[in-house]
Amino acid sequence: MSWLVTGGAGYIGSHVVRSLIDAGITPVVIDDLSSGIEAFVPEGVPFLHASILETDAVAAFLAEHGVVGVIHCAGYKYAGESVRFPLVNYKANVDGTRALLEAMEREGVRRLVFSSSAGVYGNTGEPVVTETTPTTPESPYGESKLIGEWLIRDQVVATTMAGAPLAATSLRYFNVVGSGYADIYDASPHNLFPKVFFAIESGKAPQINGTDYPTPDGTCVRDYVHVSDLAAAHVVAAQRLDAGDALEPVYNLGSGSGTSVRQIVDAMVAATGTDKAPVEGPRRPGDPASIVADGTLATRDLAWAMRYSVQEMVDSAWASHPKA
Repeated sequence: MSWLVTGGAGYIGSHVVRSLIDAGITPVVIDDLSSGIEAFVPEGVPFLHASILETDAVAAFLAEHGVVGVIHCAGYKYAGESVRFPLVNYKANVDGTRALLEAMEREGVRRLVFSSSAGVYGNTGEPVVTETTPTTPESPYGESKLIGEWLIRDQVVATTMAGAPLAATSLRYFNVVGSGYADIYDASPHNLFPKVFFAIESGKAPQINGTDYPTPDGTCVRDYVHVSDLAAAHVVAAQRLDAGDALEPVYNLGSGSGTSVRQIVDAMVAATGTDKAPVEGPRRPGDPASIVADGTLATRDLAWAMRYSVQEMVDSAWASHPKA
């Protein structure tokens, strides 16, 4: 009996795989390696190099390894790029989730944890979003994650009517940072931490956009969560579904308070030892002053907690970052 992690060779998915192992749960992995790194998959973990769009291959893998549940991390995770390439985004995130659900239905796999996104909320104008905040995504990426949640919701209804209900929950979160292992790092060219690290390595100063927001230090406030905390919450969700416990359809994994851009940049300066002082620039159009997620429900049901300080998040990311 095992749990499948889709996208299990990626930055987030590989942390989930190792958290499953630590919890005594057998993981198996599917990843098309479009952004994942096969070396992130621990030795001995069954690995299928395939796309989740390949329904027959996915179904056969589920059957071969006696999979009882899926943690669905695979996807096109670039909000900005999704505006330029919406069809690529929808194929990976919408068609991919539909195909995965089809393979699960074919093999009778009835447990699913969906790695969603707080991008489903969009720019709400509210400083703190809860699970009841209206969803108004502003990018094809956010839209595709919301559609994924709808697909899962509808499949839960359909399978319940058929007498073999799918037990599922979706986890929404903002910026994932840090590393729990020296050999796993965020390789995305679009994410904040690697972009700033590469800039510092090339001798450039980190930049802060906007210092006159109505926040404690004048810079934007955002939610940053450590990837190990995120992975642990996914595993607890899987364990609770395995136990037959009722979970909410969606949970926020957030701090409830957030971290300012200046705090993040100061921590990066300290971690890297750069002598380049941060450069202050003008606001970027459309940037809200503050937006974070309330994780109260996840704390209640999924043992969710923010276990790392800002400096610890940055230090762990820098320690695993491949140096030039």
